[in-house]
Amino acid sequence: MTKDLERDLGLVSVVAISTGAMIGSGIFVLPGIAMNEAGPSVILAFALAAVLVVPAALSIAELGTAMPDAGGDYVFIERGIGPAAGTIAGLGTWLMLMFKGALALVGGMFYLDVLVQLPSHAAAAVVIGTVLILINLFGVKQTGQLQSIMVVVLIVILSVFVIATITRVDGAQYEPFFDDGYSGLIAATTTVLVSYAGVTKIAAVAEEIENPGRNLPLGLFGSLILTAFLYILIVFVLVGVVDPAQLADSNIPMVDAVDAVGWAGVWVLDSAQLLFIAVAAIVLAAILALVSTANAGVLTASRYPLAMSRDDLLPDQFAHVHSRFRTPTTAILVTGGAMLFIIVALPVEDIAKTAGAFQILVYALVCASLIAFRERPLEWYDPDFHAPGYPWVQIFGIVSGLYIISQMDLLPQVGAVGITVFGLAWYLWYARSKVDREGVAVDAARRQAGRQFVSETESRLDEATTDGDEILIALRQDASRLEENRLLQVAAPVAQTRGSQIRVVRFDEVPDQYPLDQATGQTPSDIEFEERTDDLADQYDVDIEVGEIVSHDTKHAVVNYAERRGVDLIITRSDPVSRLRTLFGRDSDWIMEHAPCDVVFVQPGAFDSLSELAIVTDRSPFNDPLKIELADAIAGVAGANLRFVFAAGDDPSEQYLETIQDYHDELDNRCYAPVEGVVVKSDDTDALVESLAGADMVMLSTVTHRRLPDLLFAQRSDRVAARLDQPVILVHSQKSRRTTFLEPIIDRVLFRS
Repeated sequence: MTKDLERDLGLVSVVAISTGAMIGSGIFVLPGIAMNEAGPSVILAFALAAVLVVPAALSIAELGTAMPDAGGDYVFIERGIGPAAGTIAGLGTWLMLMFKGALALVGGMFYLDVLVQLPSHAAAAVVIGTVLILINLFGVKQTGQLQSIMVVVLIVILSVFVIATITRVDGAQYEPFFDDGYSGLIAATTTVLVSYAGVTKIAAVAEEIENPGRNLPLGLFGSLILTAFLYILIVFVLVGVVDPAQLADSNIPMVDAVDAVGWAGVWVLDSAQLLFIAVAAIVLAAILALVSTANAGVLTASRYPLAMSRDDLLPDQFAHVHSRFRTPTTAILVTGGAMLFIIVALPVEDIAKTAGAFQILVYALVCASLIAFRERPLEWYDPDFHAPGYPWVQIFGIVSGLYIISQMDLLPQVGAVGITVFGLAWYLWYARSKVDREGVAVDAARRQAGRQFVSETESRLDEATTDGDEILIALRQDASRLEENRLLQVAAPVAQTRGSQIRVVRFDEVPDQYPLDQATGQTPSDIEFEERTDDLADQYDVDIEVGEIVSHDTKHAVVNYAERRGVDLIITRSDPVSRLRTLFGRDSDWIMEHAPCDVVFVQPGAFDSLSELAIVTDRSPFNDPLKIELADAIAGVAGANLRFVFAAGDDPSEQYLETIQDYHDELDNRCYAPVEGVVVKSDDTDALVESLAGADMVMLSTVTHRRLPDLLFAQRSDRVAARLDQPVILVHSQKSRRTTFLEPIIDRVLFRS
């Protein structure tokens, strides 16, 4: 029987765990190292690093409220991008947190050595690490309470330190502020960025957070703001009171700051007594900070193997949860044991630095995962918190993360590559044979699309029986009789099925400088247009009204007319597709974007003989119902068969194929025309075009073209239509609005079709 984790962590514990995971080496170890790289601008480096973490924090907050499961960013990456990326992120973050926790324990012993002569820093770190492991085994509630106490005491001590020292800063020590220029600032930012890693790690224990929809985002940003403020304020003091050369070489910069402040005449104690009390308080704060970092490391790191085991990416033993304490005992013991081994046997500081670059890579992957989830129509994805500024914030997070990695030294870059290779090797050797799934943003979108196809199609076909619809055939002024006949061949069967009236309107466009009232007179061409339209009405036995509109802009006139008349469907000819037209904007794109109803575009080609109509179904549920309704009506009048072609992609899961088969069976029951279902098990355009061979007409979906993405990646419908010799109908449902300009890129990357 599967056991669940207990939800015991409130808002205070969430802030404490996240803050405790950050306030550690960032204050007590890294300022000296970063000062050596940037000079006084190290203050700005801490602020800039906090800004760079915001995209990942926003993404984590949204994803965490949608999926409050143990494992945090691993879960989001695995669900969004797939198990291979999830394995790399999970194992890499697990290792990184263990290294960071081990570094925090060792760094704390340097401060303790100021007051107590330790025979061995490593031995003392092992003892404290063992105590933390035991505390984590007994329960997450006890861990959260311990973390809250340590963080409160830590903040009090640091606040007193700032109050007592900020008046002693020397303004001359901030000049020149950009001592090493832009390159130094960037180098320092890459160094201190890992100080904020803990802000996203609280999502690893999201399954144990009470009311995660509220407490997770509040805890994340509360801890980030608090920590960034403390970092900037304390580093400002350190730079202002400690000699620059001394600070750049210091392993205990906070103690050096206490030594540098003159204590004579402060309160009633002499300077020696005050110095001892101040040093003791700072040592206590350092130990609390670094031990709390290690404690948070044990707590959050152990949830990664737990989550990966649940997903069959690690052995089942890691998923074991103690029946009494509700803690993942195996994961905690292995994580804690590995940290103790690292303390004793490995050069912790160097290895921890290499893990920093990987952490930034994880930030970028988290941002990419949010984009993947947002851009797919996932029925179950319903977060309580929505990240503001989407998708620009996430794009900034990805680009800035990759840029920061590119500016790092060779060793961190090699370390990130090494962790990535290790994670991929483990996936290929152990996990690949045990999992049969894609990223949820891919697989779930496909399966959900299949389920929604059925319900949406049923709803559309039921609505199609309603009388009173109005169909607009929008003709350009240069439309030929053949084009009019072609558009009516599409509209008439639909009008018969719906009981609709058809309005055939020719839109004449005149130059802006030409008065419209001078272009409204009837010409012989207008009379001929009305006469042949009357003949077409008799031929198709439908109610047709004819009209003409003169305007300075045809696309605006079409949309205005449709809004004024309450039109339910616009049928018009399709613009030729070219990158030049996409660059400068196409009339059909503007109509799709602004029309109050569905729009159908008909490409050239005669429909004189129609025995089979092929319909390429979408991965979204919006356009398919309209296509199926139109196709069934056209095929019913012509006595043709329907062939529904579904591109399932490479290596589709059996569950997905079963869903599509159910969909085809349901179509066979709901359509009047005979139905054949075809599944193309490929993402290749050639395979899809080949499956359409033999059909007399093809129906595809289309959406508005976004200039930059569609210049880079042509839409699938455009690529397929360009390869076909048959006449093509392009269908656009009013519901199928793109969420952002990213959708064509996501389709290309995730589905490669």
